[in-house]
Amino acid sequence: MPMPDYFEDFEVGATQRFGEYRVTREEILEFAEKYDPQPFHLSDKAAARTLFGSLCASGWHTSAMAMRMIVENMRGGGEGALGSPGIDELRWTRPVFPGDTLRMESTILDKKESRSRPEIGTVFMQNKVFNQNDELVMTNKPMVMFRKRNPG
Repeated sequence: MPMPDYFEDFEVGATQRFGEYRVTREEILEFAEKYDPQPFHLSDKAAARTLFGSLCASGWHTSAMAMRMIVENMRGGGEGALGSPGIDELRWTRPVFPGDTLRMESTILDKKESRSRPEIGTVFMQNKVFNQNDELVMTNKPMVMFRKRNPG
């Protein structure tokens, strides 16, 4: 089931499982060259000398892949989503390698109506990203603002 479009439709405690993102070597290299050119994201040889053991995706790339899965899971194309003031507790718990397939789980932790803007509310989530072996590779806690269907 896709993510709800409007604030009223989110239920605290609800968990969604979604997404399937296949990670390619080419994409890892392209992202790293442009945004995170650390040697272990650019070279098998350099990565072999690190804790990772082989070429792996940047954590920022993992975050971007997760965002792609979230947007693809929005029911109405995200018409109710109004952006985010940020995320808490971003953790990269395991490296992501070429050939991995990522998926997500998102749980609604809380939601609050805006006092100053009655037409919106904020939804607090816990996102978890897993690889094809059900190993946790990333977590974060975003706060996302959503339009209300029936303000006031």
